[in-house]
Amino acid sequence: MRNIKIQIEYDGTNYCGWQIQQNGVTVQGEITRALEKLTGEEITIHGSGRTDAGAHARGQVANFILENSIPVERLPLALNGILPSDIAIIDATEVPMNFHARRSAIAKKYMYHIYESRYRSALLRNYSYHVHYKLDHNKMKEATKMFIGTHDFKAFMASGSDIQDTVRTIYKLDIVDRGKNLYIYIKGNGFLYNMVRIIVGTLIEIGMDKMQISQIEKLFEIKDRAMAGHTAPSQGLFLDRVYYP
Repeated sequence: MRNIKIQIEYDGTNYCGWQIQQNGVTVQGEITRALEKLTGEEITIHGSGRTDAGAHARGQVANFILENSIPVERLPLALNGILPSDIAIIDATEVPMNFHARRSAIAKKYMYHIYESRYRSALLRNYSYHVHYKLDHNKMKEATKMFIGTHDFKAFMASGSDIQDTVRTIYKLDIVDRGKNLYIYIKGNGFLYNMVRIIVGTLIEIGMDKMQISQIEKLFEIKDRAMAGHTAPSQGLFLDRVYYP
């Protein structure tokens, strides 16, 4: 038996997220079917984490146990010949048996793309959040400093989530301005459900002068989701990289 780690790139537009669901097409489900078709084995894939319906990935990581003797270097090409064109395996390696894509991860980095323009883009509609207001980038960049460090992010978690431990550490939060395109990069030791999208929504509302930077510190104290910014739509979100020891 071998433990195989794969790196995956996907366009999440046509999927109900990463995780297998009873009703709905998912990225994990498509990769599982491709692996089982290729190897003839029953495969259980462990992903580094879930991504929402419509969200994308440049560096999703997963692992699975394989008995088939197919050389690991042949797996990406073989799987890509079976998978839909909007999912691609971009790397495969054999790892120790105790490696687990989620439990072994020490950090993740996400990228969020905002398209700031009076008019919407036909080409970017599935890969960005169209904001037709002029945002104050300086205020948004100043606000990013408030998120750095270890905080209770309960106010930045989707309502109804049953996670009890809501303390997370953010290592980096950067905003890169490229004309009409605004890229937000966030790296942390873990993320709550919708946490990145709510942080982005909060930054946007600060950039629109609908919220003040000082409110962020208060949100960490009162832990009230209703007081934070809106949840930015999923199509602007990309899982950029997963980090391991």
